[in-house]
Amino acid sequence: MILKADQVEHELENPPDREDPLVITPKPKLEYGAASIDLRLGRWFSTSRQSRIPLIDVYAKSEEKPTEAKLSKFHYVPFDESFVLHPKAFVLGVTLEWIRLPADRAAYVIGRSSWGRHGLIIATATGVHPGFTGCLTLELSNVGEIPIRVQPGLTICQIFIHEMATGASKDVDRSSFIGKRKPERGTIEPDEIARRLARKTEEPGT
Repeated sequence: MILKADQVEHELENPPDREDPLVITPKPKLEYGAASIDLRLGRWFSTSRQSRIPLIDVYAKSEEKPTEAKLSKFHYVPFDESFVLHPKAFVLGVTLEWIRLPADRAAYVIGRSSWGRHGLIIATATGVHPGFTGCLTLELSNVGEIPIRVQPGLTICQIFIHEMATGASKDVDRSSFIGKRKPERGTIEPDEIARRLARKTEEPGT
């Protein structure tokens, strides 16, 4: 079940479980009756260091994979300044809000249609698992033909919060993205099945 904005406000102010509360700070502007909550753009951006990395190879050995520092260049943009996304650009941003989901809440984040109609897209819908804590990383792409100027503090996306079957507080998200304030690319690791499928073999018919 999706929580409406007034339900979210009530839960923020009167958490049913004060040891495992829902937190969104700073408090978002809530539109009563709405099914989603608008989130604002934060002050950190991450762009790719194109000249340093010729190829991203997920099958490379861990020690051969580029570090976050080699992949990314961070930009801090104050509230009174802006960041320009040029056509075909891909940038990681972050929400202004710090979010914490309890064990019985999950969420997903999508772009706002008002931005999408001007060519600014959040590349993928971001699923937020129970127990997530931190600022959300946003994948921003300008798929239009005109540069777009964005400024920290603007409403940039919307989050839908879902009620889940009650779960234990230990059964929550423990990913590497927990507690982050800056956007982060993370790493892609093929699982054992993918490695087996990619492994060359001399057996006939494979």
